[in-house]
Amino acid sequence: MPALSLSRRLRRTPFSEGVEAQGVTAYTVYNHMLLPTVFRSVTEDYRHLKEAVQVWDVACERQVELRGPDAGRLMQMLTPRDLRGVLPGQCLYVPIVDETGGMLNDPVALKLAEDRWWISIADSDLLYWVKGIAYGYRLDVLVDEPDISPLAIQGPKADDLMAAVFGDSVRNLRFFRFGHFDFNGRDTIIARSGYSKQGGFEIYHDGTDFGMELWNALFEAGKSMDVRAGCPNLIERIEGGLLSYGNDMTDDHTPHECGLGRFCDTQTAIGCIGRDALLRVAKEGPVQQIRAISIDGAPVQSCDRWWPIMANGTKVGHISSAAHSPDFDTNVAIGMVRMTHWDAGTAVTVNTPDGPRDARVEEHFWA
Repeated sequence: MPALSLSRRLRRTPFSEGVEAQGVTAYTVYNHMLLPTVFRSVTEDYRHLKEAVQVWDVACERQVELRGPDAGRLMQMLTPRDLRGVLPGQCLYVPIVDETGGMLNDPVALKLAEDRWWISIADSDLLYWVKGIAYGYRLDVLVDEPDISPLAIQGPKADDLMAAVFGDSVRNLRFFRFGHFDFNGRDTIIARSGYSKQGGFEIYHDGTDFGMELWNALFEAGKSMDVRAGCPNLIERIEGGLLSYGNDMTDDHTPHECGLGRFCDTQTAIGCIGRDALLRVAKEGPVQQIRAISIDGAPVQSCDRWWPIMANGTKVGHISSAAHSPDFDTNVAIGMVRMTHWDAGTAVTVNTPDGPRDARVEEHFWA
């Protein structure tokens, strides 16, 4: 494959030196930054993630910071999730929608204080949408991208590794809660969250400061735990039904179509810009929705475009992510399927680049 040309528009991260020393073999571009996608192989990285512990350079999960008296009002304007009961120290998954109810992003939001939020975004230029809303409504709030570069620790031994570096109290963090922890005299925010089903943490710190110092400390402490550099794993995320913005959903899809209706409190999320549109969707119901799909045959290649889902010669949806799962001995996939064919057990055909394959709609994702 051709090499990527790096520039200020495609940024390295505070951990790139460590990532390269660990033998990264593939990158993608995410929020104008490098995101590792493979180290040894997708399958070997998958197995290690499920058995040990990995350190992920996810500095590309940029933060959109809202700070000022109207920060809370602006945050509620962005999402149909009711935020009234959220307290400082909580983080939560929030669909971000436009005026039509279309998905603009699916970040984790951290409430740092009553007048300060971080939105840890997926791959899109959400900053400009948020700035436009703040300016258009003349809100008393500063919207900016602070130089915060998250580092994720994922895998069944994540608690042990984090405790070795930050102390045993980090084990007490509840899911989707964060706290302040000391690292060599520096205040560091740590959340129990992450883009895998294996459990773990995300560390938020100043990207201009101690990136490699933290990276090296984690690898030194994790020698006996078989710690390795890793990254979000295609197989593991499909098994767990973890959606990828820009791949599995875009602004053409509503949260209800993406299976995220449980995060939409449209009756009570007063002020959300897309609320009226989503009230109609909630009342009428979606006509298509994300489903788990198993595909028969030899291991499939990963999707670099949508694969049509067919039934009796008619297109009834598309596959957006696919991979072969060693643990479930099948090709696992995420697909958007029309309501006429989304029931579990429905037989369909997927037009893969290698030709048509028999497939079926599953009742739920695999993990």
